[in-house]
Amino acid sequence: MQTNEKSLLNTVRLAQDAIAARIPLFYGWIMLPVVLAIQVATSPGQTFGVSIFNPHIRADLGLSHSEISGAYMVGTLLASLPMVYIGLLMDRYGPRRILFVIVILFGIACVGMSRVTGLFTVFVSFLFLRMLGQGAMSMLAANTVGLWFNRRLGLAVGMVSTGAALSMGMVPAFNHWLIGAVGWRWAYALLGVVIACAILPLIALVYRNRPEDVGQRPDGIAEPVAEASGASAIETAHDLAFAVRTRAYWILAVATALPAMIITGIHFHAVQIYLDIGMTEIDAVAMFSAFAVASAVSMLLGGIMADRLPVHFLLSGAMASMAFGIWFLTQIESSLTSALFAVSLGAGQGTFMAVRSTIWVRYYGRPHLGKIQGTLTTVEVAASSMGPLVMGATHDLWGSYNDILVVFALLTAPMIIVTLFATPPKERSAV
Repeated sequence: MQTNEKSLLNTVRLAQDAIAARIPLFYGWIMLPVVLAIQVATSPGQTFGVSIFNPHIRADLGLSHSEISGAYMVGTLLASLPMVYIGLLMDRYGPRRILFVIVILFGIACVGMSRVTGLFTVFVSFLFLRMLGQGAMSMLAANTVGLWFNRRLGLAVGMVSTGAALSMGMVPAFNHWLIGAVGWRWAYALLGVVIACAILPLIALVYRNRPEDVGQRPDGIAEPVAEASGASAIETAHDLAFAVRTRAYWILAVATALPAMIITGIHFHAVQIYLDIGMTEIDAVAMFSAFAVASAVSMLLGGIMADRLPVHFLLSGAMASMAFGIWFLTQIESSLTSALFAVSLGAGQGTFMAVRSTIWVRYYGRPHLGKIQGTLTTVEVAASSMGPLVMGATHDLWGSYNDILVVFALLTAPMIIVTLFATPPKERSAV
């Protein structure tokens, strides 16, 4: 009787959703390109998107490295604060409604960046670009994949992340061209308008919150897999209070914070780093491309491996690759060594991102995903605020980034061991 009621409810839902009813396969595969488009659209608020604009903003407004880095730091730090609330709204109302509003505001923020006149307005623009793009849109897009996939989550994350990483290689080059064509102010305004016009129709017409909304289940599986006892498998459903009592949560918090701080700092100052060692802005753009390709390949492989291997081993490998890449940046002398640095750092970052995107659903389940992920997004965004300022201040004081890069490598190295202890939590596990 209960099964018949469920089937009837699914039929009603499908009848109410004409688009989903016409799709002869699991709708999650339709959602992946939409999520990818949203991830790509965050680029004007991501460090790799902002970095190409930095020299032009700094020169136009007469700002020092420390001033623009400080504005970026404070703006990013404040941008991290609403993430838990946004995650809570996602759990309550679904990501679709929240995304629609966020994308509109993000487009306005991009146009606002084109109108800055001094340090304060640059800070305000960074605040909203980081909060809406790097924070909210990225988090909601990542959580969407977790709502639609479970057993194939690693593969799904790998597919989306691969496309997003490849776009990262194209965005700096495109921004460099666009700035040359129309100037940096018009370039930012155009990016905001194009993003709003491209993403809002996708959210309105194609995006769906979760498989249950169209009469399906995660992965397209008809019914829950039965256990050996004959009972239905119960989906993991831990809340934030449980998560913060587990060792894995805090290890992942530190493992999230360090790369966010360091890689954000490196990307934010990438052009100046290359100019300091006698290379060019084009060399920095090429570095982003090599980094993106390495990230894309490792995200896809990392996502596949996350479905088959213990994720804490993959996290350890990712940390090793990132630690070596950070140190190798101090040894760049040519295009070849630049590519080696980019590949090492990109491979570590890509593997880490693929694993991190799967681990929250695997360890804590879907029902409270928004709130749990919101806390970690707060940590990530807040940590990312520190890297640019620290690197900018050390450059202004000592005229070089090398010393702080060595410190960053030494901070990352111990995480190779620590992440091995980020094992799946048990009901009574505690920090």
